[in-house]
Amino acid sequence: MRWKDLGDYLAYVAVRLLICLVQSLRLETCAWLARGLATLLTDVVRLRADVIEENLRLAFPELSDRERRRLTWRMWEHLLLMVVEIAHAPRKIHDTNWRRYIRFANLAQITRLSLLDRPKVAVSGHFGNFELGNFVLSLFGIETFSVARPLDNRFLDRFVYDFRSGPGRRILPKNGSADEVSELLARHGLLSVLADQHAGPKGCWVDFFGRPASTHKAIAVFSLAHEAPLMIGYVRRVGGPLHLELGFEAVTDPCDLPAAERDVTYLTQWFTKGLERIVRRNPEQYWWVHRRWKDTRTKRARPKAA
Repeated sequence: MRWKDLGDYLAYVAVRLLICLVQSLRLETCAWLARGLATLLTDVVRLRADVIEENLRLAFPELSDRERRRLTWRMWEHLLLMVVEIAHAPRKIHDTNWRRYIRFANLAQITRLSLLDRPKVAVSGHFGNFELGNFVLSLFGIETFSVARPLDNRFLDRFVYDFRSGPGRRILPKNGSADEVSELLARHGLLSVLADQHAGPKGCWVDFFGRPASTHKAIAVFSLAHEAPLMIGYVRRVGGPLHLELGFEAVTDPCDLPAAERDVTYLTQWFTKGLERIVRRNPEQYWWVHRRWKDTRTKRARPKAA
């Protein structure tokens, strides 16, 4: 076994032990621990503090230093609770007791669109507990297909893949799956995609919190090419751990759009603005730990030294 493989395996074992520990604790105990760890990550370790501070200044310039610190603490509390929920959900939420934990903002619309005999694309972001959205839909027999990048640690990747791809849930690789996605949509399947990661200089540049953000074009392309309704979805916490609300922020059908709006840039801006509205309502439930704004288009290369 190579040293990298050994390190990856030890990391995998550590994660499995942590998950076992979390599963052995009551949700209330986990919530108490999350608050303490959030303070540690915010004020002592200051994990990714520079990135978080920059993102919050860009998104909410009106906030004071104290308000940004409070929002950072609440974000870490949310991310820690998210791990707790992922660990506990398969054991606690079933098709017979889901009402104890889950509520729907628009159940009739979700059911009608999810079961529509047409290709469908659901777009969301790193908000709330996005990992549990497909899990909850699978309880109702709604099959979903998600696109995700494999983890670098192959042991952890298999562990995460097994959770994400349970009954009624399939995972497609982020790279090289265009043909599979096209086949899925041709069969009137439901494709679920996260749409708030930096897409590089070749992405579609649209407004996000008042600043240009590079966004992947594929989501709008799939919707337009297959005439698939595009749905902006969310899963947000509305109480203690595992008390979640699922809903659609907005829905658009390419077939109903005027010719001028049947455009990749228009649709990309449309769902990006929808995601922004979702985040603004509960900013503490968004992943401010990743760099969303990386606009290097106007930067010039430094001249070479003589």
